[in-house]
Amino acid sequence: MSMLKEFKEFALKGNVVDLAVGVIIGGAFGKIVTSIVSDILMPPIGKIMGGVSFNDLFINLDPTKRLPNGDPITSLAKAKEAGAAVIAYGQFINVVIDFLIVAGCVFVLVKGMNALKRRLEQEPAPKPAVPPEPSPQEKLLMEIRDILKTRC
Repeated sequence: MSMLKEFKEFALKGNVVDLAVGVIIGGAFGKIVTSIVSDILMPPIGKIMGGVSFNDLFINLDPTKRLPNGDPITSLAKAKEAGAAVIAYGQFINVVIDFLIVAGCVFVLVKGMNALKRRLEQEPAPKPAVPPEPSPQEKLLMEIRDILKTRC
């Protein structure tokens, strides 16, 4: 079997296609969650906390380093411009919130699937159909059969 034919059989199996669709949708969902966290959720939280921008929260590991014009480093963008070593914990907070939202959604999805699976397993199996009553002709034939059995 040629390698191309083998690959085609593998790629067109149902599970592989389902997995690919799941990965693509998951990636898109991740971008939506990131946008919700960065653009909708964190700005009001930052405003409540005194106008803090979570994307700019950082710890400068090299406080002696300055911008090329001599000004102190006051934002994460300026720290990167100056090449200062920093811990960008504000971005880490955003990523943790992203993760918690995605994990919560996956948990709800799995919980729903498990509940559905349990419900399907608990449903009683359909009762077998009751055979129809034999016709008068069949009853007569059964009587004749039974009589013949006793005579032989």
